Amino acid sequence: MHQGVLFALLAAALFGASTPFSKLLVGQVSPVMLAGLLYLGSGLGLSLWHGVRRALLRNQAGGNGLSKADLPWLGAAILSGGICGPILLMLGLSITPASSASLLLNMEGVLTAALAWFVFKENFDRRIVLGMLVIVLAGILLSWQQVPEFGVPWGPLAILAACLCWAVDNNLTRKISASDAVQIAALKGLVAGVANLSLALLLGAQLPAVASIGAAALIGFCGYGVSLVLFVLALRHLGSARTGAYFSAAPFIGAAISLLVLHDTVGGLFWLAAGLMGVGIWLHLTERHQHPHTHEETEHAHSHRHAPGDPHHQHQHDFDWDGREPHSHPHRHLPISHSHAHYPDIHHRHSH
Repeated sequence: MHQGVLFALLAAALFGASTPFSKLLVGQVSPVMLAGLLYLGSGLGLSLWHGVRRALLRNQAGGNGLSKADLPWLGAAILSGGICGPILLMLGLSITPASSASLLLNMEGVLTAALAWFVFKENFDRRIVLGMLVIVLAGILLSWQQVPEFGVPWGPLAILAACLCWAVDNNLTRKISASDAVQIAALKGLVAGVANLSLALLLGAQLPAVASIGAAALIGFCGYGVSLVLFVLALRHLGSARTGAYFSAAPFIGAAISLLVLHDTVGGLFWLAAGLMGVGIWLHLTERHQHPHTHEETEHAHSHRHAPGDPHHQHQHDFDWDGREPHSHPHRHLPISHSHAHYPDIHHRHSH
């Protein structure tokens, strides 16, 4: 399995599991407070991870940390995905069954792809489009069963709005995905956590019991923090649209846990929507993209290996390298033209 696909699926599993477990805390913690605790747990845990890693690897060549040019992209991503998105999700979860909320989160992948294709000009083909259309149909069916007899389905709409925020976040983060994934995720968690927690306190929310704080922090570290690190790595290897597609597996994990742990009751539309979403994900998993293409000369820094079959990383080093891999340092890619199956990763963001 391609490592980018593995990163995306692992990220999906962790994030999918966080939805029903967050639902368990909604009655004990206000939505905005919970969003703050989840992200703060993510930010603090990843900051500790980042610090320990730097101490252990201080003698190795670095070079893929965030630069000044990355900060505007990161700031906009944090505002959209780290502040607006979690608040909308927690509000939606408070009035929507967790199993249905989990499957509605598949719309994040669809919206991510739409922005990637039509705003950021990432390539796509008919198979990918068909898969996204199937997922959209599943989301419509799932939302339909949430429509009350009178009124507007505010819960599903809030979750869909959260998905749009994360879609914007995903495409902005793709711009800086070659940088340190742990550093990116840690900064997102810290800034978003402090912002949401401050807003919750200003709105009059009270800090919950220590046990609830600890549970939220743990859920946040795994479901938001580690998941986001893996998601950024997937963006680096797959691009925004395909990462979003594979990440669509997340709701199935959440829905399964909701049915087993929370004992949610579901009807026929739920299972029909789940089946359609499964078909959409299968279409994405079986996609193959290959054509002759040319790489322009470029210079950047990211974690990489000098694998024999990788024509992009056969460069020399201008420092004393101890031979350990993967490693990170600024390096230059010379122009090359070839043909092979590929994704729109950081080395294949070319026009078609």
